[in-house]
Parts: sequence; structure tokens; C-alpha cells
Amino acid sequence: MYLASLGKLALGSRLKALSDHFYGAADEVYQTLGAGIESRWLPVLRYLWDVGPSSVTEVADAIGQTHSAVSQLTDKLLRAGMVRRRKDPADGRRTMLVLTDKAHAALAELGPIWCAVRRGVDSSLEEHAAQLLEAIAACELALQQRPVAKAILAEHAAIKAAPLDIVPYSPELREDFYRLNAQWLERYFRIEQVDRMVLSDPERYILQPGGAIFFARLGEEIIGTCALLCESPGIFELTKMGVDETFRGLGAGKRLLDACIAEFHRRAGHTLFLESNSRLKPALRMYEKAGFVLQPSVRPGSHYERADVYMIYQPPT
Repeated sequence: MYLASLGKLALGSRLKALSDHFYGAADEVYQTLGAGIESRWLPVLRYLWDVGPSSVTEVADAIGQTHSAVSQLTDKLLRAGMVRRRKDPADGRRTMLVLTDKAHAALAELGPIWCAVRRGVDSSLEEHAAQLLEAIAACELALQQRPVAKAILAEHAAIKAAPLDIVPYSPELREDFYRLNAQWLERYFRIEQVDRMVLSDPERYILQPGGAIFFARLGEEIIGTCALLCESPGIFELTKMGVDETFRGLGAGKRLLDACIAEFHRRAGHTLFLESNSRLKPALRMYEKAGFVLQPSVRPGSHYERADVYMIYQPPT
């Protein structure tokens, strides 16, 4: 499932899909059994049934929905003849929502259906039903204590304030080199044998032949990497560029690319090339801006099955 692969980024979308599933199931049951309500009406109708006449604000606060959402639902219930408005006898300035006789009659017949709903949910979800309700209650409490938007904005501010540094390879960063490259390779292509060799032993295949590896460090977190591979005297390949997708947009890719190009010049190289794939359009645009020129064909003798782009660096004169 695609949304599942996005993790916390798609939490709202996954919860909406789950909510829509339950709403759809309830509506199917209500329609099949001839109940006179819709699933989305239930929170308002049931609250008025249990508590009695209430204002839109009171209903919204009780069921955890916005005033606007409850107002829109109230309009539908008015048109369906399920509620009516009346002035609050204790305060003529307030308008109260009251169940109609039609609503009372419809709700009075739902006891066996609600019993079946409870049992059916338990039968379908088994032990997960109780776990889900407990998790929802825990989430509701946590969100009351610290709204998620506030927490996200605080984290964003911390990310933007953290220093972004480019650091050279050290042995303790070997796993980061593998992780960052495996992330994009597995997402768009696959890890080929040549990738596995280089990523598993970068000292042997990149550093010992005269290459270099750089990392982007945001605060204390390694978020990107790029390597300069010495193919032969004076000829270098820009390779194994990867930035954690969670931290894209901070300029780490460009900083890494600039570091590799600067190292290429420091070593007095005369040819710098890269191989890539036409699917990676944002990366290709970054390479072009840095001075890499697209070649008319793939590189002869390419080691990569995925490579259909060959670019050579032409520094500005």
C-alpha cells in the first residue's frame, strides 16, 4: 500500500481512508436494514439523544469536531427533518438543536443494529478492536496536551536552525553511506551487484584508489552523501549521491555536489563524469546547473543497468 510506505507523512490520509471505510460499512448496514439515518449523522444525533437540546458549540466541543463542520451537518439534518432549531428558554440569544419526532422514532429502532455493529466490529477486528480504541484514546489525550500542528512547527524551526555541514568520510559513517544510497536505489530501481560492492566497502573501492566521500550533517544527523571515484589518473566519476528524502529542500544535495567538484579541482583532475537515469529529473537539473553537460549516448562500458544518462562536467571558463 503506497500510503503505508510514506509513514507518518500520510498519517492523516490513512486515518481518513480508514474512517471512510467504517462510514461506508455502517451506511451499507443502515441501508440494508432500512434504518432511517446515515453514518455521518450519528455523532450529532446520538449526542442530542443522550444529552438533550444543545447548541452547535456544545455539540462540536463534545464530539471533537469544528463548529463549522457541525453547522454544515446541522443543515443536512434540518433538510432531512431530523433536527429543528429553537430558542434557549433560559437565554433567548442562544439557538438550540432539538431532535424531531422523526429522529426519535428512527433512533429508537436502532438498538439491535448498534448491538450488531459492536459484535461485528469485534468479529472483524478481533483483539485489534480494543487495541484501536485504546490507541485512539491515547492519541486524543496526547493531542489535547500538545496539538500536533504546534509540535510540527517547533520541529521545523529546529531543523531550519540546525547548522548544515559537509564532512569527510570516517569509518563510523560507513553504515550511513550504505543507508542513504540504498534508500533511493530501492525506491526507484534496485541495488545492483556493483552498488552492493561499493556501498559495503567504500574504503576499498572509493578511498584506496584515490577517491573521496563527503557527508551532509544537519546538527548531529547525517542526511546526505556523495562520492568522487577515481577511475584512472585525472579521470573521476561523481557517484553515490543520496540525500535522505525527509531532509530534501535544505540544499544538502547542492552542498555535497559543490564539495565533490571542489575536490576534483583540488586534485587537478581533467575529466569528471556521472551516470544517472532519466527518471531522476530533479537531480539531473541540479547537475546541469552545476556545469554537467548531457552526452548524446550512454557511457561506453557502463557498469550500471539503470544508467541511461551520461554527463560530463564542463567548468565555466
